[in-house]
Amino acid sequence: MSTTMESVDVDVPLHTAYNQWTQFEEFPNFMEGVEQVRQIDDRHNHWVTNVAGARREFDTEIVDQLPDERVAWRTTSGEVKQKGVVTFQRLDDTHTRINLALDVEPHGVAEKTADMAGIISRRAKGDLKRFKHYIEERGHETGAWRGRITPGG
Repeated sequence: MSTTMESVDVDVPLHTAYNQWTQFEEFPNFMEGVEQVRQIDDRHNHWVTNVAGARREFDTEIVDQLPDERVAWRTTSGEVKQKGVVTFQRLDDTHTRINLALDVEPHGVAEKTADMAGIISRRAKGDLKRFKHYIEERGHETGAWRGRITPGG
């Protein structure tokens, strides 16, 4: 398992950054290689990705979600094996730090090589930068889900 940790400061209030992050079906707008995210229910999402010609479909489960603080997930099916957490830190009334910790188990020779070359980390950093641009350009969230999901609950 490979761990990636990245962060980005965004020029929007904490609630705006968090609210936008909960709009999972918007992820293809700023995540490279993500073709589609379909939200099945409050806890589950189905993903379709295409990275370097390798198309993958997998499901994720939100395992912990606390409004304005964190969203944690893990994969539950498919070849992609990962878990992660995104945390949100208020810097001041109009600025937020977003921290990503991602554990990925590369699948196959190509993914293991990409991981060793730092491509997974660079992609995560790029996705956060694109999220920054996406939310700052809009200035407001496209929606919000303020529910609480507890581990094991």
